[in-house]
Amino acid sequence: MKIYTRTGDKGQTQVYTHEVLKKDKDDSLLQCYGTLDELNSVVGLINALLIEEAKHASALLTDVSDWLYQVQQDIFAIGFAMSNASQLRDDAVQELETHIDALTALLPPQTSFILPGGHVIAAQTHVARTVARRAERELVSLNKQHELADNVLQYINRLSDFLFVLARAINHALNIEDINVTAS
Repeated sequence: MKIYTRTGDKGQTQVYTHEVLKKDKDDSLLQCYGTLDELNSVVGLINALLIEEAKHASALLTDVSDWLYQVQQDIFAIGFAMSNASQLRDDAVQELETHIDALTALLPPQTSFILPGGHVIAAQTHVARTVARRAERELVSLNKQHELADNVLQYINRLSDFLFVLARAINHALNIEDINVTAS
């Protein structure tokens, strides 16, 4: 597969659905693709950092690495679900909820708003969470013009929740306290 096609040099690209479509690169469909690609890259970075950190720390971090690999597969599937007949796995949302519940059970109760930060991996997980929120906003807009499967919007919403809890769990596993918002 050739990496450059020379078809995008003038601000357009081809999208492969049941037919080949030519779209401007600022089209809402391509905006969503780009944000999902960014999200997938950030999740990949978090996973790489966790794999490195797991050599020195908690077994929890090793388990989470497998979860994040599946998240990357799911994000990629969402891209296909946007443009073709492929769909996100039916159990993907439930799987995220199961992971959220498992991680939450390990954490002290949240009693205030939490600022992003702590360990660099947790901070990067918060970055992924904000990218997931942007992807959700873009998918909601896209859904007004291009019908998406119901579980796509559910999944991306739950993914940002998962990433929030994961950031807390990473800090907790590395003995770093949440950074609570203080009243001014």
